[in-house]
Amino acid sequence: MGIDPNYRTSRPVAGEHAGHKVYGPVEPPGKLGIHGTIVGVDFDICIADGACINACPVNVFQWLDTPGHPASEKKADPVNEQACIFCMACVNVCPVAAIDVKPP
Repeated sequence: MGIDPNYRTSRPVAGEHAGHKVYGPVEPPGKLGIHGTIVGVDFDICIADGACINACPVNVFQWLDTPGHPASEKKADPVNEQACIFCMACVNVCPVAAIDVKPP
């Protein structure tokens, strides 16, 4: 099961990180929520294989250390989501369907 495509409306905004919203619940280190609005990454299912980082032609993602998280101890953080060109490469290569992209 991948990211909830309705997270922008079904989850509360729990805070902000690196210029993007974080949707809850957030209870570190086990629950880290979904980062981003244009490019959303479900940190709770991301396994940090790096496919999205390698596939993105405009460098939307940057590694973020998440020590203690059960799925992986780093995540692909959409720190540059405003640069997204909606090519969907990241969505197509994510092995756990942890990414959702929607134009603003």
